[in-house]
Amino acid sequence: MIRWLQAPFRAIFILWVVFRFGALERLLTRKPRATRLREAFEALGPIFIKFGQVLSTRRDMLPADIADELAKLQDRVPPFSGDVAVATIERALGKPITQLYASFDRTPIASASIAQVHFATLNDAARTPVAVKVLRPHVIRTIDQDLMLLHAIAWIVKRISNDGKRLKPDEVVAEFDTYLHDELDLMREAANAVQLKRQMMEMKHPDVRVLIPDMHWDFCATEVMTMQRVQGVPISQTDKLRAAGVNLKKLASDGIIIFYSQVFRHGFFHADMHPGNISVSVAPETLGTPILYDFGIVGSLTQIDKDYLAHNFLAFFRRDYRRVAELHIESGWVDKTVRVEQLESAIRTCCEPYFGKPLKDISLGVVLLRLFQTSRRFNVAIQPQLVLLQKTLLNVEGLARELDPELDLWTTAKPFLEDWMSEQMGWKKVLKDIKANAPLYAEILPQLPILIFEFLKKYVKPENK
Repeated sequence: MIRWLQAPFRAIFILWVVFRFGALERLLTRKPRATRLREAFEALGPIFIKFGQVLSTRRDMLPADIADELAKLQDRVPPFSGDVAVATIERALGKPITQLYASFDRTPIASASIAQVHFATLNDAARTPVAVKVLRPHVIRTIDQDLMLLHAIAWIVKRISNDGKRLKPDEVVAEFDTYLHDELDLMREAANAVQLKRQMMEMKHPDVRVLIPDMHWDFCATEVMTMQRVQGVPISQTDKLRAAGVNLKKLASDGIIIFYSQVFRHGFFHADMHPGNISVSVAPETLGTPILYDFGIVGSLTQIDKDYLAHNFLAFFRRDYRRVAELHIESGWVDKTVRVEQLESAIRTCCEPYFGKPLKDISLGVVLLRLFQTSRRFNVAIQPQLVLLQKTLLNVEGLARELDPELDLWTTAKPFLEDWMSEQMGWKKVLKDIKANAPLYAEILPQLPILIFEFLKKYVKPENK
């Protein structure tokens, strides 16, 4: 037990047990430490399950066995009463359920810790089938109570742990806090879905499609979201997909193209793309088309993030590890007192084994993971949005390889990376910046002669005759 208390996140867990005695017996069993930890999170309740899921993405912080085990946490809880769901809908939308929907199935089709989903039909002429997502009653109060505890624990750990400053437990909890409160606003989730759908309509691959439900805005509020009912077979049920005639190889490559388009072309991506949130259409007109659900967690990349990724990927595939090390120091993520040669050597040790494999077998998610794992020795401060990207990349690439073990990830990714790097660093970026600043140039250019004259008048002295 003493060794468990040495690491800050283990200390967090011990403190949780003090407050939640129901998890104590699971901690004290003789099972492997990672299994004990996962089972204890499950005993602590839905919010801690979700926190464990978030922690599992921080492989730059956690040992691999614990990260792998926490990734198995499933957000499944018993449904709440259909009558309570109806009362929530009526309160949020201000009308009786019979005026809102022609029919409403009080038995939910899916239930999680934040919300559950019911099938219904609209009260319009077409009797449009819809899916209605409803927040759990009192969920905000429950979440805020547990988050207060997590923030307090993070504050303590940061001050008593030698690793507290590097691991930034307060920022990890703040990141989790943001995720949860984003998921609690179903209007925000609906807006995320609309934005992703708009982006996907601009894809440069006409043979690649994705289905994202339309939102019925007149039937949406913070606690209720009504969306188009788009049904399919869960992507994990490969036997059913084969039987329906779905081309799994094309489905795998399409999934990679869809996600890379979101990340590298738009910088705005679905960040919760696990198998539970993806189905596949088996309807004749859209056979094999992936369907995305649950848009509560999305990621976005700033121009600084994009520049960092572009330069790092380029340096990595050139095997220029010194440049990767310099980029980490230049970005301020590594203390300037760190010797670049030491960081270069550590990065080479992490990454070089992958070049013993065919290029097609190299995962961009693993590349990012290896770069982040270097942080343990050199106190690298990893940005949360990049960790979210790395976690989602691993999910998407792993799922694609399950569908098609022979998938050449590099061939699929290369056109995106080349075009994207050109936009970030080449002449395309220059043209893009000129176009973006054109209104400013149009305003300044007519004044340029006067500005030059004023500058010369002020700073250039006439020669004495």
